[in-house]
Amino acid sequence: MEITDELVGTMFAGAVFKDCGGKINSLDFNPSEDLLVTACDDESIRLYDTANAKLTKTTQSKKYGVDQICFTHSSHSVVCSSKNGWDGKFSLRYLDLSKNTYLRYFKGHRDRVVCLCVNPKSQILMSASLDNTVRIWDLRSNVCHGLIRVHGRPSVAYDHSGLVFGVSMDGGAIKLFDSRIFEKGPFDTFYIQDSTAEVSGMKFSSDGKLMLASTTDSNVYVLDAFNGKQLHVHKLEPCPDGGTLEASFSPDGQVIISGSGNGTLHAWNAVTGTEIATWTSSDGVPSVVKWDPRHLMFASAASVLTFWIPDVTKLNTPRQSHNQYNYY
Repeated sequence: MEITDELVGTMFAGAVFKDCGGKINSLDFNPSEDLLVTACDDESIRLYDTANAKLTKTTQSKKYGVDQICFTHSSHSVVCSSKNGWDGKFSLRYLDLSKNTYLRYFKGHRDRVVCLCVNPKSQILMSASLDNTVRIWDLRSNVCHGLIRVHGRPSVAYDHSGLVFGVSMDGGAIKLFDSRIFEKGPFDTFYIQDSTAEVSGMKFSSDGKLMLASTTDSNVYVLDAFNGKQLHVHKLEPCPDGGTLEASFSPDGQVIISGSGNGTLHAWNAVTGTEIATWTSSDGVPSVVKWDPRHLMFASAASVLTFWIPDVTKLNTPRQSHNQYNYY
């Protein structure tokens, strides 16, 4: 079934998890299986079965803490960043959740890692840190394969082909690189208009036509990914704790969602910029949000994790027999 504005407007909190003992810093959906992983301020990593809406595993990370987290191409392997700089550096750890063993350590960052991104087509990982560097790693080796120095807070994102990645830096600049020859420098640079804030998060739409840029002043910009033209801007309330907000595309790239500092969630049509729906949460600021890449569902997180699903009984059109995305 197509993800329409009407469908998004029916979405509600289908499952709520209050098992985390602190703020959830990041979450990620597995690209090929019904799994979601979270990294929490209580120094835990939690794995959820999204098909059955249940917690399946909790892994403690008391020694290092855990901040950013993302799945690799393996169903139970993740990369996470340390929170407390225990080893004098803010290392990344490649963790097999099924065996609860570390496969590899990636060392080099000297300040908090604020963004992780795995190339969708290869074993390459990018990490962006407040030490003003972006590092490029091969998951099969613990040696850093590339280093990009930036001014200000960086963020990184791959497009869905894995051939292009973006790196943000101060002044609202977003630089685009060819991932095969990134050493030659960016092939294009965009600037976010009328913004002095830093970019705290980026996403490419699935068709590669649009980019999302979330900024530290709680604005969400929609850009043309080919020429950097600013198409829409959505102004949100800042987080009370000074944190940042994450915005996310739906799997077809037609809908954008983001939390706001006043505890609300918002959805907009990516093409027209029209607001589709607003939801109010009583469980804190939903600063972390992501769409499931395979199902009609998205997740939001504060100290509580929520799965949002559509209420098909409210649709005016009958449910089709062959769906592009599945319901739970």
